[in-house]
Formats: sequence, C-alpha cells, structure tokens
Amino acid sequence: MQRTFSIPREVFLDEELTKPGMSSCQGCGAALAMKIALRGLGKRTVVVFPACCFTVFVGSYPYSSLGVPIVHCPFATAAITAAGIAAAMKRRGEEDTNVMAWAGDGGTFDIGLQSLSGAAERNEDILFVCYDNEAYMNTGIQRSSATPPGAWTTTTPAGTVKSEPKKDIEQIMLGHHIPYLATASPAYPDDMYNKFKKAGAIKGTRFIHILAACPTGWRIDPSQSVRVTRMATQANVFPIYEVERQGMADPERNSSEGYVYRINIYPEREVTVREYLQSQGRFRHITPKIIRSVQRRVKHNWESLVARAIMK
Repeated sequence: MQRTFSIPREVFLDEELTKPGMSSCQGCGAALAMKIALRGLGKRTVVVFPACCFTVFVGSYPYSSLGVPIVHCPFATAAITAAGIAAAMKRRGEEDTNVMAWAGDGGTFDIGLQSLSGAAERNEDILFVCYDNEAYMNTGIQRSSATPPGAWTTTTPAGTVKSEPKKDIEQIMLGHHIPYLATASPAYPDDMYNKFKKAGAIKGTRFIHILAACPTGWRIDPSQSVRVTRMATQANVFPIYEVERQGMADPERNSSEGYVYRINIYPEREVTVREYLQSQGRFRHITPKIIRSVQRRVKHNWESLVARAIMK
C-alpha cells in the first residue's frame, strides 16, 4: 500500500507566488518544486536565475509567472549575483529578505561551481538551490557531471552510455563548512516545504539539492513524473536528508565543529535500482553490468549515510 502524503495546513494558508503563464513542459519537476519552495520562503524573496530552463519558461520580459522579484544573470554567476543582491538588501536594512539562486545541474555542478564555491567559502547569506534534472535539458539533453551512469544523452557517443559516477555535490558543499544543506524532492512536498521554511530562517550559505524529473530528457510519460521521482528515493538512489552544522545559529563560531545528519524520508516500500532505471527510456540501453555497478554504489552511499546519521 502506498503511503498517503500530508501537506502541513500552513501551506494552504500561504500566499500563492507562482502565477499563470509559466510555459514549462507537462510534468516538469522543477516547476512543481518552485511552487513549493516559494510557499516555504514567502513573498520577501528575490530569485536569481542563470541560464537554465526557468530563464525561458518563467515569462518574457516585462512579464513573469512568479509573484516575487527575479533577476537573470550569466550562466556562471548565479551565486555571486545572489550574494551581491543580498549585500545590497542588507545595506538597505532589509535583512528579512531571502535571496535564492535557482540553477539547474549545469549551473551548479559544472559551469556555476566556481562562483558557488567562492560564495560558500565566504559564507555569503544566500540560499542556493539546484533543481537537478541530470543533464543540460534546456539546450538539448546534453551530458553534465550530474548525469548518472548508464543514462543516454544527445552528446553520448553512439553505441555507448555514460560510465562515470555522478558528482557528489553534497560532499563538495559540506567541504565549505556551510551551515545548512538538504536534499529534497517534489514527490515529498511536505518535507520540501518544511526545508525551505527552515532554510529561510538560517543565515549564511544554505544549499538545497532537488531531484527534478524532466519527462523529455528522462523519456517518461509526463503523468509519471512524480511517481518516478519518488521511486528514486524508494530505491535509495536519491536519499532525502539534511545536514546542519553544529552551532549554526551563530555564524561567528568555528565552522569546523562538525555536522548533524538527519534522514528525513526512509523508503516506505522497497524499489530496486533495476526497477527505477527501467522506468525511464534514457536507460533503455543500460547493461546488466552497469546496473550491478550502480546498485553497489547506491548500497555503499546509503549505508554510509545511515552510519553518519546514527553516529551523530
């Protein structure tokens, strides 16, 4: 039996900040995630977009489908643009405004990493969100360092599949000693809402990694977007957890004190890695050898996460 997901009552009382006119594809996980994120953060939010799907479907100037200010910036500069806006808001005495950089995996794992790393090292007061659809979907489904092993992309050489593992962006960000990091999924809206609500109240660099299904690039039916995304968590391919730095409420304290790990979602039913991969057309040509390799990595990563959570 499937678990029934409940959304906190506050979600329905919050103002709706996504408006008509968003031209995203049917089943777009990123569009759904934005709806939940803004409900958690509230109207006192500024959103920064580098080059990504949202740059296109959020609306053509001077119109926008979001009920908050938005700023577009070059591909590599989401974090530093957000940091500049946050500094300006602070100078104006508006320290209650959340500045959120919203980037895809290309603008986070790859092209935007240098800017993000610099901002995180300085502990800039921004929330950086990666909506990860595991390829450069806006420009034609090209491979990124977030593309999982075995996945097909338009830049995959004929007769081959990606063999390299997905970049571990969480450990990269934790290496900067940021105060808060979380993973989230629109398949678990209550958990996502609570994390954005929480992140909005924390000072310093916060990072939220969202798995956002792209029906076009994942080769799935749009109606299956949430189901397939949920399968990723049920198969432990994309665990849902959060990490907080001890003493995070005081940004002046030594950031090397350590982290507290919390697993927020334990799979409510068992889904195998094979079932998850076979639910998507992008893995149609995956070999049993790669499936076994992915399964071993997933098992290792999940056991390591559980061990950290138990120890902390």
